[in-house]
Amino acid sequence: MTSLIAGPDDRARCAWVGDDAEYRRYHDEEWGTPLRGDRALFEKMALEGFQAGLSWITILRKRPRFREVFAGFDVDVVAEFDESDVERLMVDAGIIRNRAKIEATIGNARIVRTMADGELDALMWSFAPASRPRPASFADVPAVTPESTAMSKELRRRGFRFVGPTTMYALMQSAGMVDDHIEGCWRAAELG
Repeated sequence: MTSLIAGPDDRARCAWVGDDAEYRRYHDEEWGTPLRGDRALFEKMALEGFQAGLSWITILRKRPRFREVFAGFDVDVVAEFDESDVERLMVDAGIIRNRAKIEATIGNARIVRTMADGELDALMWSFAPASRPRPASFADVPAVTPESTAMSKELRRRGFRFVGPTTMYALMQSAGMVDDHIEGCWRAAELG
């Protein structure tokens, strides 16, 4: 697989975008852009957890419904969800109906609720590695790093679920903790 692809605007992009307009928008506007804030990172953690075993485009297309049924990923609201909410979510075809992932999201919200304001943000960003050379191709992009493994281990120690090292590396990429835009991608030039 080639590492870059030209879009309809003739801009070179990371090839994983393919020809999907929503992927292109996500790549151009979100992926690799630093994301801060407890609520935003809680949402990212939840969605990356739901993505485990699936393609990200599936989650991206369902994200508006996820936001709706999970109260905008408001930690305090999600932390109060009970079994009736789990059952309501299990029959909602607009999301991924996986009981373990739904229950993990609720449980993770309960953990975040016990943390000080800004603590989740500070914790997650504490694992962001020092800058490294820009990947020249997809072959240079890892699936797991020592930093994502350490983040996963610490989150699991605190009781979080669906936060494995591969999932946490995907979060680090999407939240801009690492910049894996391939050399030659127009976003790589923009992000520096």
